[in-house]
Amino acid sequence: MAIPDRVPIAHEPGYRTDTIGSYDGGQFFGSVTATLEDGSGSRPDWPRYKRWYAVLHRFDAQGVHTGSRIWFAGTSEEESASVKRAEERLGEWLDALPGHTFGDIAVKLFQVEVDGHLFGLVDRSEVYDGQDHAEFLPDDLGFDPPWDGLYDT
Repeated sequence: MAIPDRVPIAHEPGYRTDTIGSYDGGQFFGSVTATLEDGSGSRPDWPRYKRWYAVLHRFDAQGVHTGSRIWFAGTSEEESASVKRAEERLGEWLDALPGHTFGDIAVKLFQVEVDGHLFGLVDRSEVYDGQDHAEFLPDDLGFDPPWDGLYDT
């Protein structure tokens, strides 16, 4: 079974896919997520390399990526403040989406690069020994057969 043309993603209130759904212009995937510079996780000053972002990806009704807003909110040196800023920005963006409602979505693979980091829904089958696998990055949400919208972290 290959990665489907449109990967279903289930809405889970109060969890990692809480801020996904549809709006008058199509579908959206919002999140507050972090990146970490390669190799910095074992450094004593790792918090300065963990970067927090507000992210809002938009798609048309057929799941084609139409744009992304990705905003750097700060590092884990001030993690609580950085996360709060990102959550506030994401909330503003969601409020501005006309007719938005939270719910399940189905979107095509896509990717954008910001600050040297990959954001998007990408084919990661090669990392899984050739087994079909799509992953939402940098959120680390993994999707596999039976493609029911549920994910692994």
